[in-house]
Amino acid sequence: MSELFTITANEATDSLPSATGAGSLRETVLPRAQERGRAQKLTCAGVVTPPEAYALLEAGEAVILDVRTFEEHKLVGRVPNSIHVPWMCGLTMVRNPSFINEMEKILPKNQTVILMCRSGQRSVGAAEAMTRAGYTAAYNMDEGFEGLLDANRQRGATNGWRYYGLPWIQD
Repeated sequence: MSELFTITANEATDSLPSATGAGSLRETVLPRAQERGRAQKLTCAGVVTPPEAYALLEAGEAVILDVRTFEEHKLVGRVPNSIHVPWMCGLTMVRNPSFINEMEKILPKNQTVILMCRSGQRSVGAAEAMTRAGYTAAYNMDEGFEGLLDANRQRGATNGWRYYGLPWIQD
């Protein structure tokens, strides 16, 4: 049975425009994300934060593409209503050779897509590959699902989707 973890009084999305003004949400979030991408010298559309990704998802302005392995997706948890296509496969993290072919069957090339992995590192490569394949709005989600390692070499204590208390489910 899946358990759903939800925001009750999450301050993470308070500074974002409301989902009722979806146009203003896109006009606010995506230019900031594009600037972050340029600052990081990325070739994808840009970089969104987990709260921004959630706001865009809730407004129906973007889809979240989970590019983690099948094992991570099943055992660690996932974002409800996200799409899952692994960028890397198995414990050896071999690149999925059919990643772009799978994407072309699922998403139109003009769809705003936010790519998510464990910490926001692998998803950069996947977002840049999608951009090279002609996707015009492939964004990386900074910090990923679990967040970056902290001083104790553990995830989830300083950032990431789950850190912000955003909705997720687990089998």
